[in-house]
Amino acid sequence: MTLAVASLSVGAQQATITVFAAGSLRGPVTLAAKAFEQAHPGTRVALSFGASGLLRDRIVGGDKADVFASANMEHPQSLGAAGGYGPTRAFARNALCALVRPGLAVTRETLVATMLDPAVKLGTSTPKADPSGDYAFELFERVERTGAGPAGSEKTLAAKALQLTGGPNSPPPPADRNVYGMLVATGQADVFLTYCTNAVIARAEEPSLQRIDVPSAINVSAEYGLTVREDAAAAARSFADALVGGAGQDALRKAGFLAP
Repeated sequence: MTLAVASLSVGAQQATITVFAAGSLRGPVTLAAKAFEQAHPGTRVALSFGASGLLRDRIVGGDKADVFASANMEHPQSLGAAGGYGPTRAFARNALCALVRPGLAVTRETLVATMLDPAVKLGTSTPKADPSGDYAFELFERVERTGAGPAGSEKTLAAKALQLTGGPNSPPPPADRNVYGMLVATGQADVFLTYCTNAVIARAEEPSLQRIDVPSAINVSAEYGLTVREDAAAAARSFADALVGGAGQDALRKAGFLAP
């Protein structure tokens, strides 16, 4: 009897929540996980970050995630539709900014013309695998639809965009450096379209880089959603609740994310 109770106690102390989260969430979700562990002694939050589409593919391929926090709504919704995961809940929003190399003369007003310049290397993440890439290509469509660029702008931008990260065959991002800042600082892109929260981190590491806000008429609101595995432990649901409307929201606001 004593041994059985001891065994159950050890098991409780070793409870683990597995969380898959978009790479752009690394900072705030890591902080939220540490706060959750402190508030729930004996519970460990195991985090795995990456491009949301690739994380979704891992789950479909058999990897088990108790909580999946994506940079879009579609990927977690697809898991719910397939069965095994609950409803998708929005918990944050983001927007696109342009990260620009030092010395390139560009403003908010000239950003579209700069991106269309054949001499300018335009970088994005990989569509379908990384929602950031999907949002960038949606921005290209808006450039033409709103008249911010001439006829044919969408096709021109899509054709010249260098899909430098976030794909299944992309080089792994550096472990100790913001990948977007690295790509611009090393000259692989002159302009890189990424989340504004990523641009803040990149400039903290590479102060010489420029951050250009995208005009509101062509910007894209990135809506982040999460889902919980239906047979996950109650602690996983509590952690998800904290991200949606609890203490996790404080970490998201401090990182620059907008309310859902």
